[in-house]
Amino acid sequence: MVDEYDDGRKVSHKDGLSPLNISKKSIRQTAVALQEGEELGDAPVIRAAGRGKIAEKILQLAFENDIKVREDSALAEMLAQIELDSPIPSEAFMAVAEILAYVYQANGKPNPFNVSLEELED
Repeated sequence: MVDEYDDGRKVSHKDGLSPLNISKKSIRQTAVALQEGEELGDAPVIRAAGRGKIAEKILQLAFENDIKVREDSALAEMLAQIELDSPIPSEAFMAVAEILAYVYQANGKPNPFNVSLEELED
């Protein structure tokens, strides 16, 4: 039996050893849909998440509606475990902010994360 690992190597289990520092690729695709917070300063909210066929449907709807998609399997796996309609956890905020900045740029909109403290105080 040969498994494929994230570093692209083929590893045989005939020798009984498998790398401990490399995670197996998930066979099932995972997708998460986020919605930006309603007010300035609100964290984005998880609106949809799923694996397999549900993930495919989420991606299909995104492409059909011209919604920008960014691949980050580790982040998707973490966010898929969060309850729907919940804000993203604080430990995921920087990764999500980078993705949202990319999406804003791709859509030709100003990046809301480029706000100075003086602008927030006004």
